[in-house]
Formats: sequence, C-alpha cells, structure tokens
Amino acid sequence: MTAKLEKTIKRELELKGQHYTVSVGPEGVKITPKGGRKGHAMSWETLLSGDAELYADMKMSVDALKGSDPS
Repeated sequence: MTAKLEKTIKRELELKGQHYTVSVGPEGVKITPKGGRKGHAMSWETLLSGDAELYADMKMSVDALKGSDPS
C-alpha cells in the first residue's frame, strides 16, 4: 500500500564524493548541493510529459556541436 505525497520529504544523497539534498514533494523533485539553496528542480508534469528526456537529448546534441571542429 502506498501513501499520498502530501508534504515534502528530504533525503541526503552522496554521488562521486559530493553531498546533495533531494526533496520530493507534491510539486516535484529538487536536487540541491548540501548546504546550498540553489539547485535543479523539475515538476511532475515535466517528468511525465517527457520534456526532461527531450531537454537531455538537446543538451547532448549542443554539447557535441561545441566539441566538433567547425573547419
């Protein structure tokens, strides 16, 4: 049985030696460097619509172009 997500839950995550706070709430997900205020947030609508995957694919394409030799 699952419980409704009615308030924000915070958990700590360690990734490659860096510590982050992950907040999961009714509005979406936010990942912030431990002790920081600014982080990356994404709404549930964005996650469910597939826009997040589209953004990641676009960023990968742009990064690939930046690394290529224009001559």
